[in-house]
Amino acid sequence: MTLSLWSLGAGDRCEILGYDDALADKYRVRLMEFGFHPGESVACVQSLAFGAPKIYRVSNTIFSLDDEVATHVLVRLIDG
Repeated sequence: MTLSLWSLGAGDRCEILGYDDALADKYRVRLMEFGFHPGESVACVQSLAFGAPKIYRVSNTIFSLDDEVATHVLVRLIDG
């Protein structure tokens, strides 16, 4: 089942599948520079209320992404 990165809750882990077509190339390139590559494992570290940016861990680095970007990152949940 394909979800967006934004739909993850704190403690969820996922694998990046890719990006949807609505994400501008400049954001896609920047995310890939940060390590958000297809096949990479990502964990949602913190998910606050009221639309605040969520905190994600990729390769032992922490990033904060808002819904305008994270909604366009396609993922699948990893069990465990």
